[in-house]
Amino acid sequence: MFDRYEAGENAVLVHIDFTDEDSREDLVELQLLVESAGAREVGVISGSRRSPDRKFFVGSGKADEIATLVAATDADVVIFNHALTPAQERNLETVCQCRVLDRTTLILDIFAQRARTHEGKLQVELAQLRHMSTRLIRGWTHLERQKGGIGLRGPGETQLETDRRLLRGRIKAINKRLDKVDRQREQSRRARKRSEMPTVSLVGYTNAGKSTLFNALTLADVYAADQLFATLDPTLRKFAIDDGAVILADTVGFIRHLPHDLVAAFKATLQETRDADLLLHVVDCADDNMAENFEQVQAVLKEINADNILQLIICNKIDLLDEQSPRIDYDAEGKPYRVWVSAQRKLGLDLVATAINLLVGETIVELTLHVPATAGHYLGQFYRLDAIQQKEYDDLGNCILSVRLSDTEWRRMTKQSQGELETYIVQGTV
Repeated sequence: MFDRYEAGENAVLVHIDFTDEDSREDLVELQLLVESAGAREVGVISGSRRSPDRKFFVGSGKADEIATLVAATDADVVIFNHALTPAQERNLETVCQCRVLDRTTLILDIFAQRARTHEGKLQVELAQLRHMSTRLIRGWTHLERQKGGIGLRGPGETQLETDRRLLRGRIKAINKRLDKVDRQREQSRRARKRSEMPTVSLVGYTNAGKSTLFNALTLADVYAADQLFATLDPTLRKFAIDDGAVILADTVGFIRHLPHDLVAAFKATLQETRDADLLLHVVDCADDNMAENFEQVQAVLKEINADNILQLIICNKIDLLDEQSPRIDYDAEGKPYRVWVSAQRKLGLDLVATAINLLVGETIVELTLHVPATAGHYLGQFYRLDAIQQKEYDDLGNCILSVRLSDTEWRRMTKQSQGELETYIVQGTV
């Protein structure tokens, strides 16, 4: 049912430069993705267009050029560095006489290979099902559709309709199981909140060195490799700092134009990022596309509503730069905002611990708030943080609320409320 192909196939790559900056992709990144998927590059077709062709995405002349290269190299698959519509895939396959995959399907295939845990496999399958639901017709074009008229009516439900019904049922079943996993994760998060142990989540562009840094800091043995999406399933470990300890979470890497099906399917996993007290944004400072990759990660964080969380930038791989030594950069308020390290060479790891301690090793905020009846939605937020110590109501339905939470959580909530919460303080200081 899924568009999966066997590793080791010969692949022709297609990369088109568009004048629109938002539609551009990186050819080198496509080559790394293909390598991660286990395919062999046997040729590259490149070109430039103002906008995609509706029928072939690349135009009829370029489609014939791709077909010629496929025949000359005996390629098994054509991989586009862009998202294709189902119609474009079918039209290209007719011309090229081989499988045609787009960027989204390629990334989904890599995720399917990397998934190790039961939850990870469910999330990948859900993403694949959602993506393939618009492409089911391709697998059944040889079947006759229902016909109307006397003597021409079909036997009832067509194979395509049966498949769609089964697919919807499978999606519903997976969502139900993932909801159960999400509830279990929520219980674990509440337990960590009650223990007042901050959560620090590693985020960054894929292959920036997050897992290597995670292993170096926690002495764990998480799989780390010089390939895209080496990490898929999240891993949590306790990490000691001067003022106690934090929970360090290693998460999946981001990539430009991350498929929306993946973002939706990995809701439970990405929740670890959304609920973190601090994000360690790991960047490959030796990458020529460092600034662009940084912006892409920020875009994904905004998409999953994690862009308002405090960030510490970790400039990794300084061993690949000339005359760069480990150090901490501080902002105008004297707070660390960037650390230069080499996870591979274990340089500057003590500076990472120092910076984390300065940012999350903070005192707990205890406040009494007078919350109007019209602002009762804030109570739900405090409940989710398990921060409510005492609660009572006056005759007008206003709530007198005693809360206890970390300074990081309080600042996040006040930022989201645009300062409204601070006007409700009747006792306590921040």
